Amino acid sequence: MSRKAVNVTDYRALAEARLPHFLFEYIDGGSYDEVTLRRNVEDLQDIALRQRVLRDVSAIDLTTSLFGQEWAMPVGLGPVGLAGLYARRGEVQAARAAAAANVPQILSTVSACSLREVAASGRVPWFQLYFIKDRAFVADMVATARELGCGALVLTVDLPVPGSRYRDARVAGGGLGRMMQLMARPHWLWDVGIRGRPISFGNLEPVVGKRAPLADFQKWVHSNFDPSVSWKDVEWLRKQWNGPLIIKGILDPDDALEAAKSGADGIVVSNHGGRQLDGVLSSARALPAIADALGSRMPILVDGGLRSGLDIVRMLALGADFVLLGRAWAYALGAAGGQGVAHVLELIAAEMRVAMSLTGCTGIKDLDRSILA
Repeated sequence: MSRKAVNVTDYRALAEARLPHFLFEYIDGGSYDEVTLRRNVEDLQDIALRQRVLRDVSAIDLTTSLFGQEWAMPVGLGPVGLAGLYARRGEVQAARAAAAANVPQILSTVSACSLREVAASGRVPWFQLYFIKDRAFVADMVATARELGCGALVLTVDLPVPGSRYRDARVAGGGLGRMMQLMARPHWLWDVGIRGRPISFGNLEPVVGKRAPLADFQKWVHSNFDPSVSWKDVEWLRKQWNGPLIIKGILDPDDALEAAKSGADGIVVSNHGGRQLDGVLSSARALPAIADALGSRMPILVDGGLRSGLDIVRMLALGADFVLLGRAWAYALGAAGGQGVAHVLELIAAEMRVAMSLTGCTGIKDLDRSILA
């Protein structure tokens, strides 16, 4: 199936054709009127680059280092909730694709496959953490990440309460309507619904049970995610975790500076893919001011609206050190499993090389605001 796709947009269409409607709406949608969701894509597309010519671009080097490790390119698989429902044991398939491409993968707290299962697949992912009200359980998840040797802990801080996601609300529930959506996708039903069992919320099984349905799980999120989280909790987490700690969900320069003061080792400039507060800045628009405020204090990662290697180059030029894909790899996983994820990473690398060549850049360090028109 990956041969039919030449870019991420193609994979989106293939995923829509293969996934049950409620699952596609979950990954594709944003909050409220989806203004920020659209801005994430459109603002990146509006950024013009300077085309430069007659420069020796015969050797393009995409490699970069982050937190003491060398990566094939400054791109990783960001955390995507329930990705294991897009393909059979989906997070495991994605982990293998990321390992083969030598890029990091960040496993979501709300993944379908547990951290232990994904770690057993070959390479231990980074772990994305949400604070829930049960701090003992949070401590247990951190201890598991530490035991398994996760390379970084990524604390998402922009979800004290879930955003109002109208698409999810429209497809919520079960019964005959949900069954008809499943029956309309027989390939998915066989691959994931039957062969992919057991289906659960891997990391959260101890608190939500082994077979919690999606509707009940979302109710659980509303009841158990902790809106009282503050910078004091980040300080508490810093004492629990001695590896790289990344704060994800930063859109304001003042919050970026607070993250530095709290002991974080990096941040992710992110609006949660337009799934939380609608109407806020796109990641691309928020990034430059944050980069100016932080200077070289810590690495800046970014996500939001990335659909190509050209978008990666744009984000790096705006001030990011590393870029995380979200929907881009989720679409590919939903369309073609791990093979699709591997193909998207190949496409991203090829597109980056073209964009760098035509802007006269041969290495990642060349990508700065000097290449912006």
